[in-house]
Amino acid sequence: MGRGETKLPGAVVGGLVLAIVLDTIIQIAWKLAVSGVPGTATVTATVREALSNPFFWVAMLAFGAQLFNWMRVLARADLSFAQPFTALSYISVLAISCHSLGENLSVSKLFGVALILVGVFFISRTPFRTTGNDRRTPAIPDPLRP
Repeated sequence: MGRGETKLPGAVVGGLVLAIVLDTIIQIAWKLAVSGVPGTATVTATVREALSNPFFWVAMLAFGAQLFNWMRVLARADLSFAQPFTALSYISVLAISCHSLGENLSVSKLFGVALILVGVFFISRTPFRTTGNDRRTPAIPDPLRP
């Protein structure tokens, strides 16, 4: 890492890993919750089916856990650093979808995964904490001030 940077705290690493795991759970649970709903179902029938499916409630529980986890991560790291790491859940969702849900794995999907990994690598090389700003009052430029 560059000047003024410190080692990435374990709480940030753990929070980012948990964010990826929770987002993966949310996406797979959503898919499983609505997998039995016909494409022609009314909105009411879709909502009724989702509310009666345990996977819907798993997704809701994971959303709640993700809220608290994300607040903890953002208290320790910049959004511009932390958020790109959550793109790794695209990879885990793709892997589980192909392996467990029988979805297609194409060359273009593999290329997309490679691009995500390259992007996360470059983001990981940047400072994880903005320096010089008071964290309670972020510096937002005033467009009316010269």
